This record gives sequence, structure tokens and C-alpha cells, in this order.
Amino acid sequence: MVTEDGQPAVPEPAAAASQLRAQVETLERRLRKRDEQRRAMLHIMGDLNEFNKRLANQRKAMLHILADYEQDRRRLARQTERLDNSRRALLHILQDSHKDKLHLEDTRKAMIHIMGDLRETTAEMQRREQELRDKQEQLVQAGKLATLGELTTGVAHELNNPLNNTGLFVGNAVDLIELGAADKEQIVRELRQAMQQVSKATQIISHLRTFGRAAPVSREPIPLRPVIERALSLVQEQLRLREIEVTLDLGPQESVVVGNPIQLEQVFINLLTNARDAVVDSPRKAIRISASVGAAAVEIAFVDTGHGIPSGLEGRIFDPFFTTKEVGKGTGLGLSITYGIVKEHGGTISVVSAPGEGATFLIHLPLASADTDETAAP
Repeated sequence: MVTEDGQPAVPEPAAAASQLRAQVETLERRLRKRDEQRRAMLHIMGDLNEFNKRLANQRKAMLHILADYEQDRRRLARQTERLDNSRRALLHILQDSHKDKLHLEDTRKAMIHIMGDLRETTAEMQRREQELRDKQEQLVQAGKLATLGELTTGVAHELNNPLNNTGLFVGNAVDLIELGAADKEQIVRELRQAMQQVSKATQIISHLRTFGRAAPVSREPIPLRPVIERALSLVQEQLRLREIEVTLDLGPQESVVVGNPIQLEQVFINLLTNARDAVVDSPRKAIRISASVGAAAVEIAFVDTGHGIPSGLEGRIFDPFFTTKEVGKGTGLGLSITYGIVKEHGGTISVVSAPGEGATFLIHLPLASADTDETAAP
């Protein structure tokens, strides 16, 4: 405040006190306001510290998350790398599998061609085997006919006796009838004896016909004794005319084998004729036939007193067309055919000979089992 003359008015004490109080209150208000602002600032600073702490914790958590993320990323990278390797390996496997499939397909096609060729080859082999069997049978039959040719002279002599006897007995019966003999029984006896001689000649001819025909391919259990005896009967007359002594010792035990009787008879005839020719110039002419039965096989031995087989030829006598006889006196097929027949019967044939001491042909044939039935030949 100013006075009228322009000088500041001096306040009155009451007014001055009032003014001072107003100033003090204003100052207190400002102080309170500043205190409130300070407290608010403190709260803000506290909140800021809390926020900084939370931010620090979040930063730490973020660091952990980033570390885990890095580990996961590396692990994922390794897994991705392994997956890539697996994928590449799978691609290689698929490529190899495709190549194997193509190779397998080529192999299958090749196998089909091979199987076709094998079937054709098998059929061709079967055809050739059949041709070989047919030729072998023809060869056996040819050898059999050749043997019959050699036996003709002896058989003719053998037939001559029953024919002469038949003529004699029939002539006696005719004479008795013409003389009017009353004894009819004597005439009947003469005729019966003639019939016996006719029957004997018929048996000889029947045997020749049986031996000469093509042998069937069947196999059956047969006793060896009658087969050997029939073979001996066909060459008996030739042996007698050449004054060859024959000894037959087959033992008391009957031996039964599975085979073809006609083919085995041809084997024994071939060995007998071979022995017959071997002893023709020997001081002692003898042939011995023996048999011994073992547990599973029978051994038949044909022993002659000839000059034996020359040294070094034992391994060749069973070869086709090999012969030690003079030209024109042997075909060289007899022992070869004999070897083939014995082998087809599951047996073996061998020869033991020393020069000047004769030869021994040994045949081993398996015995027939008790329950053996007739079977087809292989």
C-alpha cells in the first residue's frame, strides 16, 4: 500500500501480522505440496526401482530363455542335420532299392530264360537218354541173337537126341501095331515115351524162343539157381562136345534178387561162352560156377582153367568192341553187354586173373528184401 503522497504506507502491526501469516500459510502450502511431490517422487522412485528389479529379472529370464532357445536351436540344427543325413541315406537306399529292383527284374527275366533253356535241355536229355536206352536194348538184343547164332550147333545136337528117340519109340509102336501085337500097354508105353521126347524138344525150343525175344523192362524177385541152370542147359551140348568139365556149386541156400531173368540169363551165357573159348587150348578144360550168399548180396563166381587175361588188359575187357580173340571169332560185345546188365541190376562185376592161371569173373548182386514187389526198371 502507498500513501497519498506516493510513499509506501507503513502497515499496521495487525495487518503486517496478518500478511505474514498469509505468507507463512502460503509457504506451508508450498512446503506441503513439495513434501507431497517428494513423497510422490519417492513412490515413483520405489516403483521405478521395482520396475527396474522386475526388468532385471525379466532380463535374466530373457537371457535364460535366449540360452534355452540357443540350445534348442543348436539341438534343432543337429536334428535337422541328422534328418538331412537320414534323408540322403534314405535317398541312397531308395536308389539302391530301385537298382536292386531293376537288377532283380533282369535276374528274373534271365531266370525265366534259363528255366526255359533248362526245360528244353532236360527234354533233350530225356529224349537222348531214351534213345540211348533204346540203342542199349537193341545192342543187348543183337548180342543175344549173336549168342543164339553161336548156340545153334549145340542146340541142334541137343534137339537131335529127342527127335531120334521120338522116331525110335514111334517106330516101335508102329511095328507092334503092324505085327498085330495084342499087348496094347506096350504100344501105349512106347507112344508115351515118344511124347516125353517131344515135350523135351518143345521145352528146348520154347527156351530158345524165350531167350531170343526182347526182354521186358520189368524187374521182379527171381531165384538165381534156375536162371543159371537154364543158361547152362543152352550151352551144355557145346561144352560136352568140347569135352569141358563143368562144376556147379550154388550152395544149399537159395539166393533171390530183383531183376530180369532173361537179361541175367544172357549175362551167365556170355560168361559161359567166354569161359568156353578161354579153355579151348588148355591142358585141363574145366569151368566152375559157384555162389555164396552174404548179408545183403550174393556173389557168383565163374572160374575157368584157361590161359588167363594178358597183363595190362584187365581194365579193358569190359570196353565195347574190345576182344583178345582172332579176327572173325568175336564181336567184343559180350562182356560189355554183361557189364551194362549187371550195373543196371545194381550190381558189380570184376575179374581176377594171373597169366597162365585162368580167370575168375565175380558178380555181386544185391539180395531182394522180404517185401520187394515187382517194380519198373530204371
